[in-house]
Order: sequence, then structure tokens, then C-alpha cells
Amino acid sequence: MALWYEWWTWCKPLRGACARKRTFLWMCVVLIGFSVRQDLWGVTSMVRALGLRAHCYDRMLDFFHSSALDVKALAQLWAALLLKNHPGLVRFNGMPVLPGDGIKVPKAGKKMPGVKRLHQSSESNTKPSYILGHSCQAAGILARGLNSVVCIPLIAQIHEGVVFSNRCKRTLLDKMVDMLNSLELGEPFYFVADAYYASRKIIVPLLKQGCHLITRVRSNAVAYFPVLEAKTGKRGRPREYGEKVKLNTLFESDERMQTIPSPVYGETDVQLRIRAINLVWRPVGIRVQFVAVVHPSRGKLILMSTDLSLTPSQIIELYGYRFKIELSFKSALHVVGAFLYHFWMKEMKPISKKAKNQYMHHRPQPYRDAVRRKLNAYHRFIQLGLIAQGILCVLATTVPERVLASFGSYFRTIRPGIVPSEAMVAISLQNTLPHLFADNFSEPILTKFLQERLDLNQTKAKGLAA
Repeated sequence: MALWYEWWTWCKPLRGACARKRTFLWMCVVLIGFSVRQDLWGVTSMVRALGLRAHCYDRMLDFFHSSALDVKALAQLWAALLLKNHPGLVRFNGMPVLPGDGIKVPKAGKKMPGVKRLHQSSESNTKPSYILGHSCQAAGILARGLNSVVCIPLIAQIHEGVVFSNRCKRTLLDKMVDMLNSLELGEPFYFVADAYYASRKIIVPLLKQGCHLITRVRSNAVAYFPVLEAKTGKRGRPREYGEKVKLNTLFESDERMQTIPSPVYGETDVQLRIRAINLVWRPVGIRVQFVAVVHPSRGKLILMSTDLSLTPSQIIELYGYRFKIELSFKSALHVVGAFLYHFWMKEMKPISKKAKNQYMHHRPQPYRDAVRRKLNAYHRFIQLGLIAQGILCVLATTVPERVLASFGSYFRTIRPGIVPSEAMVAISLQNTLPHLFADNFSEPILTKFLQERLDLNQTKAKGLAA
């Protein structure tokens, strides 16, 4: 029962995102369903996992489409809860670290708003080059537990596929910044992302808020030495940029390269050759720090930081955590199923296999409202799935001993000093699920709400109600 007590302490503060208490109770039911279901077959798997009556399926569908749950406020409460209560947040110079990236989720539904033909560039031969699906962007926050570092998901949104105004010129980069701003963290942070986000549209808004970007730049990127000479008094605008530097030439001067121990997470006894230099990057017109890195097995790359106070070792360490959000995506897809919604729109015309953006500015207002309602349902499903996954990560990093005590099964790779995975926490919650239905649970109204909706004809429900 202690594990569910911990779970409840992280769920209860989210009450402020719900307009009514009944909405909050349904939200708790959905979060429990995300955490303990053993298959990922949509909303029906939550009904089966909890042994609920058949009519609860329709009630859950109504919940996801209801405006009584404010998804923006929910994301803000979740982010504020982590910043305030998680004891192991990774901080550099007192600032939290937020990895960000995009994810493309395959969708076969021909009546789903936002589904379009997407290109996937990947080294894996298991991914097709083109898919029909939703293009999302996501952000998380790094936290430490035992000797491990995990990425706790914060927010994800669908950022392509539907255009409501033909005057809208916002790019994916603009939408990423808006999504980060919508969290209203109240403090500056480091945003760690791949080379796609090395752009003025990301850097300038971050710097205005005191935040910084840590990223990789492409090998053909260029920068400039600052202008050192004083004004000459000649006519014309003074020079803003000095000598041009091709960044890939930083690897050519062996005598200027330094050797340092690798600060990358999980690496020991690895030596890196690096060269750090401050240059003016033309897209933003300010000095930034570039770090050329030669890894003995992974090759070369060039990192960029807008924070000049960071050491090259810190920049490498920060960028080394970027892959944590990729692992978070795997758990969101295969353990929690945060992106596996199946909500269709009856009034929608079926899309083709080469579908592009769906333009709404010529459609009637009721149709546009129906599309917005469906997209909001997708975002509620995604946000609740990520919060359920985040609570699993929090339990793994804050109370790993309780997770292992409730695991009750065999796992070959349990290692001391390594936090349990989201899958292990989910199994531990499944094993202790009857405690949630006990009359002495810390929140009697939630217990009563669940007990009234149990289908006692199901075998699992009989065991839970016993």
C-alpha cells in the first residue's frame, strides 16, 4: 500500500486543472489505467485493467473530449510539482535541464484530424521512409535517482497537420518555443536539443528569458571571429564580423586539441580530444561557445552553447543527456501507450495515403470547432499518458526500494545503483493494485468511486473487491 500512497501524493496536486471533483476522479482513474494496463489497445485496455463496468468506456471517451479538464493548466501544475517536490532534479548553475525533440507517431485512421504523410530520416532499417501519422514535439526534465539519470516527460503536442488560418506563418521552431513558454516554469533553464533546433528562432526567445540552448551544429556551419580593430573614422557602417571560420576546420589543428576524460553519462575510461572557442554566430549576432569533440568510437561532432560560462566538459555532459528523451519516447510508446489514442471524427472526409496539411479556413465554423475538439482530446490523452509515465519515473527515482519490494517477480538485469525502469514500476503497481481498493486507502472518495464502478462478474474485479 505504501507504493500507492506515494503515487497519490504526486497525483493529488493536479486537482486544480479540473473544473469539478468528478472530473478529477475520472482523471485519477485514467492515470491509474495508464499505469497498470497490460495491453495498449486504447481506452478499452484501461477498462479491462481496472475491471470496470462496460458503460465506463463511454464515460472515459466523454472525459477525454470534455473541456472540464484544462490541459494547459494540467501541464503547468505537473511542471511546477516536479520543480518544487522532486529532490533529484539535475541542475547546472542552479538551472534545470530540459531535453526536447520531435516524434512522429504512425496513425492508420483515415478520419483523424492532423494525420498527414510524414518523412522519417533514420539509420534504422525498421522504420519506413514515409508514414501516415501525427507529428509531435515534446519536452522533459532531467532527474537523478541512485546512480541513474532519467528524463521525466513534461509536455507534448501535435504541431503539424492542421492549419486554421492561411495567414499563419509559425514554424515548428516557433511552436516549440510557445510550448516551452506555456509551462510557465518561473525560472531559467537549459534547453538541450539536436541540430534541427540550432536556430535564431529558438535562441533569441530563450535568451530573452535568461535561458540557454545546448545543441549540435552541422558540420558545414560557419562562424566569425569578433571584430577587434577600433573604428577607423571612414564612411560606412562599421564591420560587425571578423574573419570567417569553417567550423569543421577546428579539427585540423592537432596542437590546439586537448585531451580530457569523457564526461558523457555512462562512459568510463574514455578519453576525448576537444577544442573550445568563442565565435560570433551570424544567425544571432552574438558570441557563442563552440566545442569540437573527437570521440574514439563515435566520431566527430561540433557542439554549441549560448552560455559562455559553461566549461567544455559541462557542455559535453549536458549534450550527452539528450538521448534520455529518446528513451523516454520508447517508454511512452511501448510501456504507457501515451501516443496510442484511437479517436476518430465521424464528420471528417477520409484522407488519402499522400495526405498533406488539412486547411480549415474554407470550412464552416461547426466543422472547425469539431476539429479543435478532437485535437484537444488527443492532447488530453497525450498529456495524461506522459504524466502517468512521469509518476512512474518519479517513483523509480525517489522510492526505488519500495518499487523493488513490490515487484514480486524475476528480472534478470536488476542491478544495484540503477533505478527501476518504468515497466518495473508498472508491474509493481499492478501487483499492489488491490491496496487501492481497500477501505483504509488515504483517499476514501477515490476508493468509493472505483468500487461503485467495478464489474463483479469479471474475475479480476472479484479479486480486487475481495
